[in-house]
Parts: sequence; C-alpha cells; structure tokens
Amino acid sequence: MANQSLLLYLIFSLLLLLLLPSSYQTPEPATPRLSVAHTELTNYGFPVGLLPSDVSAYSINATSGEFSVDLAGACRITLPPDNYLAAYSKRIKGRIVRGKIAHLDGIRVRAFFSWWSITGIRASGDNLVFEVGSVSAKYPSKNFDESPACEGRQHSAS
Repeated sequence: MANQSLLLYLIFSLLLLLLLPSSYQTPEPATPRLSVAHTELTNYGFPVGLLPSDVSAYSINATSGEFSVDLAGACRITLPPDNYLAAYSKRIKGRIVRGKIAHLDGIRVRAFFSWWSITGIRASGDNLVFEVGSVSAKYPSKNFDESPACEGRQHSAS
C-alpha cells in the first residue's frame, strides 16, 4: 500500500512538473520607459544615457533652449568608461541647442578626490565632450546609449 501511494505521488509530481513550465510564465523584467526628456536629447543630437532613467518632469523653452529636468530624487550613477561617480541633483537645468548643452547645473562628477560640476556637454562627431570649467574630457557617445538607473534605488515602471 505504501509503495502504491509513493508511486502515485511520484506520477502526480512528474505530471505537475511537465505541465508547469507550459502554463506558468515568469514575468519579463520591466524595461525602463524613456521620458520626453530622453526623446528631446536625441532630437538635439545627444544619446539618452546622459540622463538617468527616473525622470519625473521636463520643461523646455523652445525659443531660448532653457530647460529643466526633475528626477524622482537625487541620484548617483557610475559613468562609463572610467567608472567616475556622478551625482545628479533632483533638478537639472541648462540651455540646449543642436549638439551643445551649456550653463548646465545639477550634475557633478567625482574625479581626483574632488567633486566637479559638469558645466557643459558638446557632441563632436562620435564623441561627447564634457566641460568642467575650462577643462574638458572626451568620451565615445556610444558609452551613453542606454539610460542608467540610479544606484541603490529600484526603477519604478511608471
């Protein structure tokens, strides 16, 4: 009798295992939706990865190019390719025209044991030139093709 119960249990378990994969699907991971601000970046010749994925609001003056981007909160990300730590304020402001962002306020990068404000970004061929005061650094724009999630926070699929 015990052998029959064990046999029935094994058959039932086997059937369950065979049927489960076809009827149960694991949900796809939520892919971050890009905001209007990310779309605007591409319209001006920049990759979407210049902004984190959690943009909550965006406005631009079409005449002057002055813009502001609000994030869900202050944010830190690691910038490629040299793994610099970047800190984004809750609000980022500046002026954008085709291929150039100037008067940038709200993005700082940690380099050489200090925090430096990124004051401008220029598109130059396949590269981006980041301006920190009178100093600049050039990186391939392909390093910024994907919008990063803020470190230490879960991305909300709103």
